[in-house]
Amino acid sequence: MSPASRAATHPPTAHPATGAATSLLDAYAPGARFLATPGRTLLADGPARPVPHGARPVDQRVTAALAEAADAGQDAPVVIGAIPFDHTAPAALSVPETLRTAPPLSSDPLIALPSASSSAPDWGIRPVPEPDVYAAGVASAVDRMWRGEFSKVVLARTLELTSPAPLDVPAMLQRLARRDPGGHTFALPTGPGRTLIGASPELLVSRRGRRVVANPLAGSTPRSDDLAEDVRRAAALLESAKDLHEHAVVVDAVHQALAPYCSGMSVPPRPTLTRTATMWHLSTTVTGTLADPAVSALTLACALHPTPAVCGTPTAKARQVLAETEPFDRGYFTGMVGWGDAGGDGEWVVTIRCAEAEERTLRLYAGAGIVAASEPAAETAETAAKFRTFLSAVGAAL
Repeated sequence: MSPASRAATHPPTAHPATGAATSLLDAYAPGARFLATPGRTLLADGPARPVPHGARPVDQRVTAALAEAADAGQDAPVVIGAIPFDHTAPAALSVPETLRTAPPLSSDPLIALPSASSSAPDWGIRPVPEPDVYAAGVASAVDRMWRGEFSKVVLARTLELTSPAPLDVPAMLQRLARRDPGGHTFALPTGPGRTLIGASPELLVSRRGRRVVANPLAGSTPRSDDLAEDVRRAAALLESAKDLHEHAVVVDAVHQALAPYCSGMSVPPRPTLTRTATMWHLSTTVTGTLADPAVSALTLACALHPTPAVCGTPTAKARQVLAETEPFDRGYFTGMVGWGDAGGDGEWVVTIRCAEAEERTLRLYAGAGIVAASEPAAETAETAAKFRTFLSAVGAAL
């Protein structure tokens, strides 16, 4: 049983998992490192050994930091944190001296209880770029694709939210986690007074022993409050030629990136659907058997990043289009967050449905995959729907 489970106090008749995960969620405070996945819940709130920036690849630097922690006498060290979209930029990774663990939030019955209510601030909201400017960028990208310059690009936009009072990051985390306890919820420090917070639906890659799992998502449609319309949208997504093509490109890229590391792989021929509170996504679960047990989950994640689901294809050209079109630095958005241990096991998640919080300011991010069949108004509406995950957690609306 984990330290968090031993520390929790339960009635004699309680299920062993009752309260274990939610106690870690409740214990989170800014500056701590919180990560909840479908496999486990992690909280580190004490001293941590940072993974230094340097010229070596990030997975090699992480391996060295874990070895140093073990040599210093730390039992079963684990790295946890965030890597930016630009993998050459400094990451926010560390090896905490103590790490409390618990089963996943979805297994804890107490996660069904509502979070404490609080009054929402009078948010000031500024889109960057403005929706019409974003739509124009989509139209320009589509024109360039018809001219044969590239096949896909994932264009993002942001919302800058300003509060008259200091941000209540723990309250935001509570609402995100309780809204979708089966997802990947995180709150991680990325600098003095800065927190990366979000709830991502997309597993980039996990490794447990020799079993490798990736779950690319590409092709999306907003959900509806009307049940019949919601079902109609889900069914239409499964038959959308544009979205199926977009999804197939991503799945093929994931397959090609993982194949050199695996002795065998399974790739379903057609996607299924996965849902969040605000979106339907086309989803494919790719599995494989690792050929070399020395290859870590983070090494696999670095081989995959960035997938066409967050950048585009060809990758180099898509990066160039992003630099020309997006009027902001993505930072940690569309990078990855996760954990890994010295044995190579770990889980790394695509950093979407997220925001960066600092003092009284939140910067939200959302992107859409643009292909030759994309329509500017529809892609702008898709990003607005994706913003709703976080807007609902802070009591704001477009």
